Amino acid sequence: MSIYQTVNPATGESVASFPALSDNEVEGVLSQSTEAYASWRKAPLKDRAAVLKRAAELHRERADELAALLTLEVGKPLAEARGEVALVANIYEYYADHAEEFLDDEQLSIAGPGEAIVRTEPIGPIVGVMPWNFPYYQVARFAAPNVVLGNTVIVKHSRNCPQSALAIESILKEAGVPAGVYINAFATSGQIATMVADPRVRGVSLTGSEKAGSAVAEVAGRHMKKFVLELGGSDPFIVLADADLDRAVSDAVAGRLYNAGQACTASKRFIVEDAVYDEFLSRFAEAMEAVQPNDPTDSGTKLGPLASRAAAEELAEIVDDAILHGATAVAGSTPGREGAFFPPTVLTGVVPGTRAYSEELFGPVAVVHRAASASDAVEIANDSAYGLAASVYTTDEAAAREIAAQLEAGMVWINSVSRSAPDLPFGGVKLSGVGRELSRFGINEFANKKLVRIPKPSAGASA
Repeated sequence: MSIYQTVNPATGESVASFPALSDNEVEGVLSQSTEAYASWRKAPLKDRAAVLKRAAELHRERADELAALLTLEVGKPLAEARGEVALVANIYEYYADHAEEFLDDEQLSIAGPGEAIVRTEPIGPIVGVMPWNFPYYQVARFAAPNVVLGNTVIVKHSRNCPQSALAIESILKEAGVPAGVYINAFATSGQIATMVADPRVRGVSLTGSEKAGSAVAEVAGRHMKKFVLELGGSDPFIVLADADLDRAVSDAVAGRLYNAGQACTASKRFIVEDAVYDEFLSRFAEAMEAVQPNDPTDSGTKLGPLASRAAAEELAEIVDDAILHGATAVAGSTPGREGAFFPPTVLTGVVPGTRAYSEELFGPVAVVHRAASASDAVEIANDSAYGLAASVYTTDEAAAREIAAQLEAGMVWINSVSRSAPDLPFGGVKLSGVGRELSRFGINEFANKKLVRIPKPSAGASA
């Protein structure tokens, strides 16, 4: 039965479908990845870097073609789709350019005689379980550091973006990545568990829900495998009384609506100090309502559909639950049940115990909270099971730094929404996950940091 299927979220049309792997094919994937690792780990670093450099070039050369696939499969507006492709090219290029620096031996300063060196070496085949919201970007930040390090990777993509998954594999193959070094696997969840448990696999990276992360971590832990998990967030956006409101409102809209609000690091909870609450809310609600969902293939569209009709229905249920328990929709409303489009919505009066208070809102719905003070804003921000990214808006940079130190988050941005870049580490705390991706941290997650100790020869020993 076909479980990987392209369904255009803007129209509901089923475009293409692909069968899942058989169990025999899964064994073939594991064998191929293991065999490829034996030779790839020994390939000269300059050769491994060269294929990433070429992958970056191919992404830039085929930007329009690749962007169109994102629009087709997950409803991403063309401008945002091209932006994702550009970021991916930068990630491949970044690791190609910095691989020698990141993988160079580290000389330790030690108390004893002789030398101590730490080498950074690959560990073997790694499984990556990827989501649908950024099909190319999520793969790049997993695959690029591991491929240049010398690991081999097996990638299971989300079932609703199979053509994007195949496009990645095709580009890497054309870039010169040998067979077996990067394998796209249309696997089931059960087959992924089998792969992670297999002694030939040495680690797993997952981006997705905490339910999926817990399941993968359980299997990985039982079999002593390293894992990296990025599990989403409910990111706070703090606005203090002295903030530049023009900038704060503009960034709040951009931070909430980018990728139709379907980003782990999207601003989701807007926590506004009392002195500017009313003005911020009025301007924010007006600006949100001014952006309406439209055909993602239109070059002027800023907000496309959600990735599926099911996603829109789930979001509508959370909004309905909030309103049932006393919240007010000051902008937007629950949409009709046709299609995957969802209007920008702003909720106030959301109380603890409701889904909108505690769950990640994966779509263009913002929750605005009133804070009595800066310290109250921090308390509200930290009242979440998640801890991925956060933003703080104030003209007092010293105060912002102090608040950043108090926030329970993996990333804090001052007077800016969260943005991804190859040289910035990405990851969170609490239910937002374990481990880091990108920058030099990303290349060390699935590496053997091997100590080589060379004591000083004893007296009388031969040279």
